[in-house]
Amino acid sequence: MRTGGETDINHAKASAAMEFLLLFLFLLVLAVASATGLGADTRDSADWKPTADGRRWRSGTC
Repeated sequence: MRTGGETDINHAKASAAMEFLLLFLFLLVLAVASATGLGADTRDSADWKPTADGRRWRSGTC
């Protein structure tokens, strides 16, 4: 027999709060990683193009 205390509503609130906290922490970790440059992709399409005397080669006339 239950004498009180833990209810389904309290459990649902705690579960929702934990889910929100984990999502917030995940987004915080991503923001910190982005701010420190850990998530930066330095490659672009120019990395795969040939160069002429150190200058990027342009295909076509623009």
